[in-house]
Amino acid sequence: MPLGLLDARDEAERALLIEAGRVLFAQRCEFYYASQRIDQLPPVTLPEVAFCGRSNVGKSSLMNALTGQNALARVSHTPGRTRQLNFFNLGDTIGLVDMPGYGYAQAPKSVKQDWQGLMFDYLRGRPSLRRVLLLLDARIETKASDHMAMQLLNTAAVSFQIVLTKADDAKPFWLKQRQEEAQKLVRKYTAAHPLVLTTSSEKGTGIDEVRAEIFSLTLG
Repeated sequence: MPLGLLDARDEAERALLIEAGRVLFAQRCEFYYASQRIDQLPPVTLPEVAFCGRSNVGKSSLMNALTGQNALARVSHTPGRTRQLNFFNLGDTIGLVDMPGYGYAQAPKSVKQDWQGLMFDYLRGRPSLRRVLLLLDARIETKASDHMAMQLLNTAAVSFQIVLTKADDAKPFWLKQRQEEAQKLVRKYTAAHPLVLTTSSEKGTGIDEVRAEIFSLTLG
């Protein structure tokens, strides 16, 4: 079995990974823990994949689309609403972690320090963390806070994979530019996974591929 879609030698192997991802995400996914402080993290029982990105980038929408549960992760149009680490158990196989959004300029300084500090402490210190899915909005340019997040992940040697979100709302020419930019970014950082994924939670674009990549993290 290949370790990811990039390792698939032919379409048959790719199809097997896609199907394995579908089966994984057909299992029950339940919220089981929330942490507002690094000393309140749940015990390590499963490998984990974390969803990280700027406030309102679409983390909750993507998690809902992956699991087929419209209310699994709360969707809000108010940036900065998630201020804790939310842990979900997917079929007793892997943990999904919804992380606080970063880069919300209007949040009070003390609040930003609290929840962003928790996020970065988790990234640096969680032994069960297999990969961070770093979400970038396909409709807008990469922000300084995104670059800072990538630098931190790279310095901490935390494997991360860029996932472009809201692709259905991006003009084709602009989306192509964003994809090319993302490819340049992954070549810049040694901790970056080389495969960039493009998604739309609204249209279902790329959902199968994200599921397959997450399945691959359960293999070893």
